[in-house]
Order: sequence, then structure tokens, then C-alpha cells
Amino acid sequence: MRRLDEGVRPAASAGTPGKPPVKGPGRAPVTALMAGSVAVLVAVLSACGGEAGTGAAASGGATAQTTAPSTAPATPASSGTTTPGTGGSPTPSSPPPSGPSVSGCYYGTDGKLFTHGDDLPGLIGGKGPVGVVISYERRGNACTWRPLFDRLVGAGFRVLVYARASADVPEDATVAMGKRLAKEKGVKRLFLVGGSIGATTAVPAAAKLGEKVAGVVALSGQISAEHAAALTVPLLQVGSANDDYGGADDVNAARAAAAKAPDNQILIIPGESLHASQLFASPHAEQVLGTIEAFMSKHSGGE
Repeated sequence: MRRLDEGVRPAASAGTPGKPPVKGPGRAPVTALMAGSVAVLVAVLSACGGEAGTGAAASGGATAQTTAPSTAPATPASSGTTTPGTGGSPTPSSPPPSGPSVSGCYYGTDGKLFTHGDDLPGLIGGKGPVGVVISYERRGNACTWRPLFDRLVGAGFRVLVYARASADVPEDATVAMGKRLAKEKGVKRLFLVGGSIGATTAVPAAAKLGEKVAGVVALSGQISAEHAAALTVPLLQVGSANDDYGGADDVNAARAAAAKAPDNQILIIPGESLHASQLFASPHAEQVLGTIEAFMSKHSGGE
């Protein structure tokens, strides 16, 4: 209380400047003491952030304004998440996978890795008796097919994805992957799934693989009338109406030619030009994925 003492001592011995002190026993010092104490109290309240009321006006008529400091600490940035019940301690996010992979998207935690051709990677995920070979677009990779991979593995299918050299013929690669998957213990039937050029060549590949093929799923393919006419297994075609490769016209032409297919389904997305695996990243993804899963479940032989 040093400030209060300093304010009281001068007031006890001095009256109003230029005027003699008021006579009377003890009145002048008491009056001055009270006035000085009030002034000091106002000053202390102002310094502590309190409200001085009508007496808190600064000299010159300007009102003194005090902003109370914030009591909430700043929240530090965190790369993890906060787990309830741990006192707000951040939980570090899981480290990204590492090690051998297919195109940096499928790792050993997703299934069984293998190599083929010129040391190219592939992976088989799932443990079901019905296998699925996925062949991607000419300038694509297996990564954009991850939504379908996850959906089919979750539904009980055994799914093979692989990397393909740019010089490889997609039809030959599909046949080689089909033969590899057919040799896996417990695999009884196969579906061939392809996008763009992978869809176009899936139909002749099915003819080369023979009786183990349960059906073909072609996304944005341009299947020739000759190959479609020779197909004797179920066919599902998916395309966008305005796609200039594997669009509505191509899909309908192949459907008309595939007269021997015991089931001949199409799904055309109206008003779109989405190509092959682009459909999985679109608002139509659930419709496309659900249609493919239902088609395969129908023709998997109930095994």
C-alpha cells in the first residue's frame, strides 16, 4: 500500500493552495485526509482495472477507458487430435505407411504383395472364393480404384490390383493377372473389371481365360461388336452419357451386340462426361459402387 501512504501524508499537512487552513480543532487535517483518500482510492481502482464511476473522468473531459486483459490462454497448434478424458493432450496422428507398395497406395497391410514382369508390384487383398482383377486406364494407375478395392474386399471378394508398364498390352496383362489370381488357394471364380482401355480389353481377355470367368465389368469401355458378340458371360457396362470414349453410344452399341451374354446390364450417368475411375470420386460414386457389388454378388455362384 505504498501509493496509499504516499497520498495520505501530504494531504494531512496541507490545505487548499493560496488559502489559509480552516480553523477548528482537527477539522482541516481530517477533511484533507478524506479528500486525499478518495483520490487515492479512485487511482487504485483505475490502476486495477476497476470502474471509477462518474469520478473516473480524466482531466480535459476525456473519459479514461481500461481494457481488461484476456484470461484465456492461446490454443497452440497441434498436428494430432485431442482425446476426451486425457486432459486435452494431443494424440499424434498415425505415421504414413512405408515399405513396398503398389503405386504408393496399397501396402502389405492391405494384403499380399507380389511382383510380376519386370519386377512390377501387385497385391491381392481379401480372402473370399471369388476373385476380381482390376485393370486401370491407359495413363492411370491403381490408386484411383481404391474405393472399389475397399468396397469389394469388404463384401468378401478377393481383389487383385497391379502396376502395368506403359509398353504392356492391357489385354495380355489382364490375362496374366487372371491366371495368377486363379491359382490362389480357394479361388473358384473370377470377375474382370476394367476402366477405359482396361474395360475394352477385358472382354477378349475373358474369352482367353475360359470357364473360371464369372463376368465382366467395363467402365467407360469401347468394346468392339465382334468381341461383344463372342461374350458368353454376364456383362455390366458403366459409363457417362457425354463421355467421348465409352459414353452412351459406345455402351449401347456393345449391349446390342452382346446377345449371348446371359445378363447384359448397363448404367449410364446422365449429363456427365466422367471417365472410368473418375466416377468413384464423384457424387455418383455410391450408385456406381453399389451397382458393381450387386452385379458381382448376383453372379458369384453363391459361394
